[in-house]
Amino acid sequence: MTRPSLAAPDRPALSAMYDSAVHNLLDINTVTQGARRYIRAGAGYQDPWTRDTSLNVWGAASILDPDLARQTLQMVCGVQENGAPIIAQDNQWWDQIIWVIAAWQHYLATGDREFLAESFQIGVDSLAVLNRERYNGEFGLYVGGALMQDGISGYPEPPREPGNPSSFVLDHPASREIMCLSTNAVYVGAHRALAAMARELGQDPAEFENAADRIVRTINETMWIENSGLYGYFLHPTGELDSHQEAAGLALAITFGVADKRQADLVLSQTHRAPYGVVNVWPHFPERYSDDRPGRHNAICWPMVMGLFGDAAARAGRADVVGETLDRFDAFTAPHDRRFFELYNAATGIIDGGWQIGKHWESEPDQTWSATAYLRLIHTGVLGIQFQPAGIAFRPTMPEGTGPLTLRALPYRKATLDITVAGLGNHLSRLTVDGRGIEPDQAVHLPADITGEHRIDVHLA
Repeated sequence: MTRPSLAAPDRPALSAMYDSAVHNLLDINTVTQGARRYIRAGAGYQDPWTRDTSLNVWGAASILDPDLARQTLQMVCGVQENGAPIIAQDNQWWDQIIWVIAAWQHYLATGDREFLAESFQIGVDSLAVLNRERYNGEFGLYVGGALMQDGISGYPEPPREPGNPSSFVLDHPASREIMCLSTNAVYVGAHRALAAMARELGQDPAEFENAADRIVRTINETMWIENSGLYGYFLHPTGELDSHQEAAGLALAITFGVADKRQADLVLSQTHRAPYGVVNVWPHFPERYSDDRPGRHNAICWPMVMGLFGDAAARAGRADVVGETLDRFDAFTAPHDRRFFELYNAATGIIDGGWQIGKHWESEPDQTWSATAYLRLIHTGVLGIQFQPAGIAFRPTMPEGTGPLTLRALPYRKATLDITVAGLGNHLSRLTVDGRGIEPDQAVHLPADITGEHRIDVHLA
């Protein structure tokens, strides 16, 4: 299989990072066991997990190796009593429904209708369990921890329980009933994905669309803080809002349409930046963490979260924030032969696993979702490759000093694409396919049934 490459004559670091990220995913972290292939979470984590798998598939794997992506999604499923598959029912249930988002993205990239039907039923069955066991009907939100904070260093007191020696969030009982921004934004995205799957399969999407709309209204009514231009972190079971900034939640609120255009722009402007970028949760939890001893899930830089933030900025047309995110990836990977580690110190940029329960943790090498976050940022953010049921549309967001960029040999279903984006910003002024002009305002620029090799040139005003 020919691998894509990125030519970046004005900024060769982007090309080097791209090659390294592809190598990370397809060589370092692809595991073969007999006839089975799957993506592990990273060099320090030998197994795939639901959250990691979903983000890696959504991030890049469905594009670069569809069979690998599908096998890994299936591997993180269990079996119901009736023998039907369901998302793995493990002890990290709060955000398991993110699997549905990855499954829909996989279909958009591959057109695999057999998998679409299978994954739709898996999503419906899994959501039924979550609605029964994890939905707070009083507030209209789902309970449990935050997307990226499976460690207690990511939470204030409460839900952290003083004196409790466990690092795992659910071992602190109050965390089971909080309602987090990121997790509920994921539920919005998952309901929208199920609605889209239903439409594609000729079924009624109304149940899922209506549920997504209800969650959006509730988040905006209970978590939006107008005087700060940000959403809060989570609701306590009492309904009290914790006002810490959660970068992943803020990003996903934009990505899944919880935030309107005005709110998105405020969020992207007002979210705190440490010297090396946005952090998981801001500010430091006092008396526990500081710049000298950052919490592992507190004010520290996880490239996966930063990639989500940069991709959200691209969706909102904020080329300045996209450029800022690319700069941070460059700073993190340049001293380490372009390898992608798990997390970094927000004040110094050095590899740093952070502190938790009195212990200084490792930042694991060759972390898969750090690499796929960068690939998503390039593919869907900078180059604006938007996969749709009917084909591909291009909506680039090019930061100053970044372009032109050419992505060569990108596989898409039965086609291979060379894509060049030139210009600045996000206003598409001219687009050609094999030299033939395409109206920029078309909903789809390349049909899903395209075959063979094609060259796409996108020009931004």
